[in-house]
Amino acid sequence: MQTIGIGAQVMLAVILTAVPGWGQGSNAQDSTTQTGKRGLDAVIEQSHLALGDFVKGNPEPMKLVWSSHRDDVTLGNPFGPFAHGWTQVVATMERAAANYKDGEALGFETVSRYETPDLAYTVEIERYRARIAGKEPADVALRCTSIFRREDGAWKLIHRHADPITTARSGESIITK
Repeated sequence: MQTIGIGAQVMLAVILTAVPGWGQGSNAQDSTTQTGKRGLDAVIEQSHLALGDFVKGNPEPMKLVWSSHRDDVTLGNPFGPFAHGWTQVVATMERAAANYKDGEALGFETVSRYETPDLAYTVEIERYRARIAGKEPADVALRCTSIFRREDGAWKLIHRHADPITTARSGESIITK
């Protein structure tokens, strides 16, 4: 079977416009969460629960949602440039999680979702309340795109991009100063 790179997978996902024991790193395709979700729904639920821990400063549950330590994974978050490959993604997650304390997930609004037998994506608005960089608790809204790939019968996260742009902005807002 020929594999395609993450860029081609992302392009494919755009064109085509789990889990008891998740703390143990297992998310077999036929597993069911405590709320009865299976398959892609289960790993999305797992990622939402993990993000609740992430905004408390704990990146460990989120690491379990990711691909099996492959070098084609990518991560972009509000705290720095894109990370490519498992080693960079882990370091970036740990740095990002260190910015958060005492947080809680307030909700996840699905904007779009698409699933093929081996590739899927979600576009969501994620809402949190947390202490960021030692400041007083604040509400945060992030625009997030997540891409999942089926690996050995289980859905795994292979790309995540999150940024704080959730409202319209002027054209000048993208100009580098």
